[in-house]
Amino acid sequence: MGLGDPGSFENLAGFLREQAGAEHVDIVRHERLSGGAIQENHGIDVAITGGPMAGVHALVLRSDAPSGLAESLSRAQEFRIIEVAHAAGVTVPEPLWLCEDTALIGRVFYVMKRVPGIAAAHRVVRDDAVAGNRDGLAAECGAALAQIHRIVPDDTRLQFLALPSPSPALAGVARFRRYLDMLDQPHPGFEWGLRWLERNAPEPDEIVLAHHDFRTGNLMIEDGHLTGVLDWEFACWSEPHEDIGWLCARCWRFGAWRLEAGGIADRAPFYRAYEAASGRTVDPARVYYWEVFAHMRWGILALHQGERHLSGGEPSLHLALTGRMAAEMEFEMIKMTSPSGRVPT
Repeated sequence: MGLGDPGSFENLAGFLREQAGAEHVDIVRHERLSGGAIQENHGIDVAITGGPMAGVHALVLRSDAPSGLAESLSRAQEFRIIEVAHAAGVTVPEPLWLCEDTALIGRVFYVMKRVPGIAAAHRVVRDDAVAGNRDGLAAECGAALAQIHRIVPDDTRLQFLALPSPSPALAGVARFRRYLDMLDQPHPGFEWGLRWLERNAPEPDEIVLAHHDFRTGNLMIEDGHLTGVLDWEFACWSEPHEDIGWLCARCWRFGAWRLEAGGIADRAPFYRAYEAASGRTVDPARVYYWEVFAHMRWGILALHQGERHLSGGEPSLHLALTGRMAAEMEFEMIKMTSPSGRVPT
């Protein structure tokens, strides 16, 4: 069963009525939202009668897709992280309710308020009507990321997140090796990159909550301002520079190659705002390492996305095309790690 199957809307309305302390709930509009290749996102408008939330509300229901990735958190874990982030003042949609009863719509899901704006990366990087305030938007992203990085491992609400050992970098290398070993085809370019990452791994740094997918496409933007950080399914403990390198990696510029902060703006306003809000100094050499790491990670995720299609678990043209991006990530990583590659100092 999924949302839209017989009985699912009735079950969902009953759940919302109970959670909202309402007399009655009508689901007046539903649409499957674009994006969310690993999870499903549904926009629902609800009319609530009675109780403290009486009125019409635009909500988002997020549930598992038919198949997924081992690296992804469960929806219950993701909900808990968003609760913590929201309480810490991070610009995220307000989380409302979690349902772990799979009898309602066939899957675990949670519901949050819908924030205004556009996340589609191809529009964000090209359309000044969406992101015309480029330096200001980059600064808002830097400040938001700094706010996320204020959350540290002594937060008892996030004890389900394991600490990386012996370091975030080397734990990632080990994880990537396991993922490659699960695939039938050899990938020597990725093996080369793994060795480079292993040999050049930075010394361990401060551990903070990393969004782990903080990039254009997961940032909701309206009139040049950040309205919400989305898709927390990969959140983990890591060092601050991993999130910085992920946003700045070439693979997340969506064709706006010269705008190195996610295809939105130059790095400078993003770095300045992050440093001002966090009190940390951004190390360009460390960021470069994590950009190489980002291409490795996205390439391997792309391989596994393609495998979801090829295995028959979730036939999808989108997943098939994502799998083909792995070769592009290999090429970029080899360029960055070649003897002639330039590492910032």
